[in-house]
Amino acid sequence: MFVNSPMKRLAFKGQGGDLFIVLLVNMLLTFITLGLYYPWAKARKLSWYYEHTELDGHPFHFHGKGEEMFKGFIKAIALLLLIYGTYAYGVYAKDVTITVIGLLVMVVGLLLFIPLVIHGSFRYRSSRSSWRGVHFGYHGKLNELYSMCLRDGLLTVITFGIYGAWFTINLRNYTLSNLRYGSSSFQYKGDGMDYFLMNLKGYFLTLFTLGIYGFWWQRDLFNYYVDNLSWNFQDGRKLQFKSTATGGGFFGLLVVNVLIVIFTLGIGFAWAEVRTMRFVLDNITLIGDADLNAVVQTEQEHKDAMADDLGDLMDIGVFF
Repeated sequence: MFVNSPMKRLAFKGQGGDLFIVLLVNMLLTFITLGLYYPWAKARKLSWYYEHTELDGHPFHFHGKGEEMFKGFIKAIALLLLIYGTYAYGVYAKDVTITVIGLLVMVVGLLLFIPLVIHGSFRYRSSRSSWRGVHFGYHGKLNELYSMCLRDGLLTVITFGIYGAWFTINLRNYTLSNLRYGSSSFQYKGDGMDYFLMNLKGYFLTLFTLGIYGFWWQRDLFNYYVDNLSWNFQDGRKLQFKSTATGGGFFGLLVVNVLIVIFTLGIGFAWAEVRTMRFVLDNITLIGDADLNAVVQTEQEHKDAMADDLGDLMDIGVFF
């Protein structure tokens, strides 16, 4: 029962053997179809992860379809071919002018795509996700995201990367604070200076301890990402995300995962993935007395998966 429950738990119920079969079938079908099955493979894998992820015993669901993701995949491929094609043509033709123009088009195009990919991925992925029949949604504005990325990107270049910590946190604050679950909303409150100092400490201590502190650095990052997130409701109540992860826990997780993958020649990857998912969700608790039954549906579904597929092709991930 949700009402007046002080603590809410996330859990992952998937099994390594089941994930192995999903990944194996996806790989074979993608290979046989020369990559065309990729969107269906992605949809199937996401559905498997969602359906085995639970909050208080209720699973999440991913409603994305291979057909709509295939359309987005084709659009993403066409855009990338257009960007890279101009530069490649200039190099092949040995035309300096076309090569320079193509290089500028490629660099500017990729930079302009990053906010588009982030915005579109959040919009699509969230709207196609649900829990207990209520959909998630994303209310961020593309023009606001562009302004922030251009400003913070320029400051990061000018400061030789130092401002990147603020850029990362500003991006996380904006995107996660614009996530919705029906009539409820999420809020992320990170601070660039705290994040910078935490990474600075982690870098030097990891260096001085010959890598040993890296597991505790990973713990600090995980705790920072989780502890600054809250889930807010219309009646003023909220659920606060809280991490219980430890450095020793990360040490055991990562070392054992590496050994599993190495000694099984990669076959154990699925089991390592399941161990990671269980560790992550077992170490996230939601504390508060919010009534989840009071949340009502307010979000619309968006079926354009182009940005989500483009993000995969450009190796730009989202936070969920």
